[in-house]
Amino acid sequence: MKKLHLLVSAALVVAATSTVAQSKFEKDHAASFNAKGIAGMDRLDRDDTQKFCSDPVTLSGKGDAKKREAIEKANMATIKQPSDGKYLGDWKEGEKIAQSGRGATWTDKADTVNGGGCYNCHQINKKEISHGNIGPSLWNYGKIRGNSVDVVQYTWGKIYNAKAYNACSNMPRMGHYKLLTEDQMRHVMALLLDPESPVNK
Repeated sequence: MKKLHLLVSAALVVAATSTVAQSKFEKDHAASFNAKGIAGMDRLDRDDTQKFCSDPVTLSGKGDAKKREAIEKANMATIKQPSDGKYLGDWKEGEKIAQSGRGATWTDKADTVNGGGCYNCHQINKKEISHGNIGPSLWNYGKIRGNSVDVVQYTWGKIYNAKAYNACSNMPRMGHYKLLTEDQMRHVMALLLDPESPVNK
């Protein structure tokens, strides 16, 4: 019984220390930023998904599986299908969006058109030799997967809010945070799925 009491006490001390450390981190974090241009202090506000995924317990691989599942379900509920039912746009425009990392910085105006920055994390067109590898290669994306309704809707959902499929995905929530417009998402979809896109040649 005494051993159990000591274990519980130790756990409470660790939890209290962790809470104090987290509180200090959040204060220091906030103090190190200044609002400038379109980049306001609200960018430091974390939603439940961000809090869960930045928790050291989750980062260690020991996060609550049920909570992860609930977060993915909540993110899935945010996905909006195209308002006119059309999923594919112009792959040439999609390539421009994938290449561009512009937008959403303090130097931008509120009406600056954002890019997708897709090549920062993915190989897409093999002609582009400068690409990241945080995300999987998307070369031959449509050629390999086809363009069934399930594939098209999954791809749209993944671009709209990747956290719906993996709570702690590194991929930005492009549609959820309106980083890309509906039309821009259609163009990126075409880059990935249109048989005429060089990605699928």
